[in-house]
Amino acid sequence: MFKEGNIDGVIIRQLTKYSDPRGWLIELYREDELDPEYYPVMSYISMTNPGIARGPHEHVDQTDLFGFIGPSTFKIYLWDNRKKSPTYMNKMVFLAGEKQPTAVLVPPGVVHAYMNVGNQPGMVTNYPNRLFAGRGKKEKVDEIRHENDPNTIYKLD
Repeated sequence: MFKEGNIDGVIIRQLTKYSDPRGWLIELYREDELDPEYYPVMSYISMTNPGIARGPHEHVDQTDLFGFIGPSTFKIYLWDNRKKSPTYMNKMVFLAGEKQPTAVLVPPGVVHAYMNVGNQPGMVTNYPNRLFAGRGKKEKVDEIRHENDPNTIYKLD
């Protein structure tokens, strides 16, 4: 059904870890590296236990900017569900995390999921360009939860 291939609008950026005797630093995003439409309006961090997945789900309007910096390793899944996209029905699967710190920009209509495939809890940051549930958390959440559909076509292997 899906074919492996790049997805239009998805940006995958390998992050540089700057280490010195004090520890390390990673720049997750910079305003001069993003189009203004993707500027974050909030941020959050989550911890995912080994063997656990988040998603698959998608957004109608929101763009996510994820940071996978570790600890642990994540398997990232992306499916292009945008009928007018030149890469409609493409799928991408790749690893990111402690050994390969990565930022991933996921535009609206791209179904996404990630699974902690490492052996320790792992942190993921997100810098979306829309507020969760809108200003004051008073609006409908922009999220289509495919993980709640037992017949979903978006499968994690």
